[in-house]
Amino acid sequence: MNLSFNYIDYLVLTIYALVLLYVGFRFSRREKNQQDIFLGGRSLKWWQIGFSIFGANAGPTMLIGFASIGFSHGIVASNFELLAWIFLMLLAMVFLPYYLKTKISTIPQFLLIRFGKRSYNFLIVYSLISILVVWLGSALYAGGLLISGIFGCQLFTAIVIIGVIATSFTAIGGLKAVVRTGVFQSIIIIVSSIILTFLGFQKIGHLDTLISQTPASYWKLFLPASNPEYSWVGIVLGYPVVAIYYWCADQTIVQKVLAAKDLKEGQYGALFIGALKIIMPIIFILPGIMCFVLFKDTAPDNAYITMIKQLMPHGLLGLSIAALIASLVDTVSSSLNSFCTVFTLDVVPQFKVLDNNQQRRMGKWVTVIVALVGIGIAMLFSYSGKGFFDLTQGLVSILAPPLAVVFLWGVVWRGINGKAAEAVLYGGGLICLILGVCHVLNYPYRGFWPHFLMLSFYIFVALSVIIVLVSFLTKSNANSQLPTLFDGSNAKEAGQSRSVWLTWVGLAFVMILIYIYFN
Repeated sequence: MNLSFNYIDYLVLTIYALVLLYVGFRFSRREKNQQDIFLGGRSLKWWQIGFSIFGANAGPTMLIGFASIGFSHGIVASNFELLAWIFLMLLAMVFLPYYLKTKISTIPQFLLIRFGKRSYNFLIVYSLISILVVWLGSALYAGGLLISGIFGCQLFTAIVIIGVIATSFTAIGGLKAVVRTGVFQSIIIIVSSIILTFLGFQKIGHLDTLISQTPASYWKLFLPASNPEYSWVGIVLGYPVVAIYYWCADQTIVQKVLAAKDLKEGQYGALFIGALKIIMPIIFILPGIMCFVLFKDTAPDNAYITMIKQLMPHGLLGLSIAALIASLVDTVSSSLNSFCTVFTLDVVPQFKVLDNNQQRRMGKWVTVIVALVGIGIAMLFSYSGKGFFDLTQGLVSILAPPLAVVFLWGVVWRGINGKAAEAVLYGGGLICLILGVCHVLNYPYRGFWPHFLMLSFYIFVALSVIIVLVSFLTKSNANSQLPTLFDGSNAKEAGQSRSVWLTWVGLAFVMILIYIYFN
């Protein structure tokens, strides 16, 4: 699977690396305090936010995983992208106003204000585990698989290389460096994937040929309820649980929106990434379907690399590999910066107060240490015996339901109190951990547990009942002064963002048309 590079490809890779290092060093000279290091000085514009989220979201898992699913199942995986706009709208119009009003720097700080210290402490640990395992460990593991497959080096060597590159400019440049490179990297990913899709069409010859040589189910967004893997029931009921957690309560994603210059910039940033979701199935999933037509003997997980190897000419080959490296570096860098933010701003102050210079030094040391731990976790993943997609989705299914319940109910109903939140976070977190491990390990036997999307939905419903009942049965000890979704102050603020709402309506109309056409 090793690729044959010439001097043009190496030149492209070298230029990319130099630009990346330049951006990191440039912003290391500008950022002086915690707002600069961890939240980009709260100065980011909508397009910077959108491209940066895209860069973190469109990481190695998406590039390889979506092409793999496209190869084996068709466009059904597009639901994970096309339905995301609903929850990005929830982030922009419901959660973000809360986050910005309270001037929080991390997601755990919101629970501190809303539900108190115990919920806050739980989410600190939960956020750190999520960032370390789901984001950093899985990104390094995926990166190791890609780089070792492309260049023929050992998996451990590939993981270390990605970790060192990402750690270097994250520790030097802070979040603004991550965001700036994220914009640059996102453009590379989009351009190279569009070129790959175009070359695939050119090789196949005609759209009718592509359709005729694939099963009819490959072109359906919703598959029958009897489908064991991607039924419409699991997607409609289970995906929202994971999406609320991923888009509205995950530190790595939300941190970029919190860095917005103001509320409207943050809302338009979320809107922008929602609009980008329209093209993502075309440039990430369609190449996998094309690979099914052109190279049927390919293993699904190798679909994206196979298309690059077989179709990309020199120069463009180097650009495509640069795009893969870009996505790896951006995802790892975002994970490192998010972990550093939570640890430095939420954990350390409970034991010692640091000034800005001490926070900077602490942040850089934490970045290096966490990178080493992430490398170890990535190596452990290589011995799990599980497929990469199943492994990562299993981890998300473990973490999603408790946070989705607490954050959603916490912003829509003032009556939810701290004791109810603690019951869901501590009790539900333990239950989800046990059920998730059993599901991932196929214990007690394969097929005993429902699909992970349905399992997430069932847990979400059960925990929702618990949080409501406990709130009714116990005395409120939460901050009931915070506004809810239905308060007049929020309605007034929404009216001031009428242009944002109208743009969301336009995006919804486009998405509805897409679903009508492909069903």
